[in-house]
Amino acid sequence: MIPFRKEMKEPPPMAGHALEFTDANFQQEVLDSELPVLVDFWAPWCGPCRMIGPVIEELASENQGTCKVGKVNVDENGGVAMQFGVSSIPALMIFKGGRLVQQFVGVTQKPRLQQAIDEAKG
Repeated sequence: MIPFRKEMKEPPPMAGHALEFTDANFQQEVLDSELPVLVDFWAPWCGPCRMIGPVIEELASENQGTCKVGKVNVDENGGVAMQFGVSSIPALMIFKGGRLVQQFVGVTQKPRLQQAIDEAKG
């Protein structure tokens, strides 16, 4: 058991189902994917990004095997963020067949994201 420490500002990272996309693997994992892909462009210092994080994990878990769901840390992977014109975060993009098919900026409700994923699956 880990004792509670007041100096901890953030909870420890949770192991989840969301994948980690990077400049190095974006082509293979997202653009070349046979499945639709939801990508969350985020940064650790972004409050709204942290708010939507649990929703992204839920979507990853609930759509496992039918849609890839992952995150791009824009501080560490500026190339892919620049490639897709990400200027505000969180930015959520859905790719299908290597093409961007839908995008959202800001905190987006889970039902709307699931609807967009379902549309990309169909």
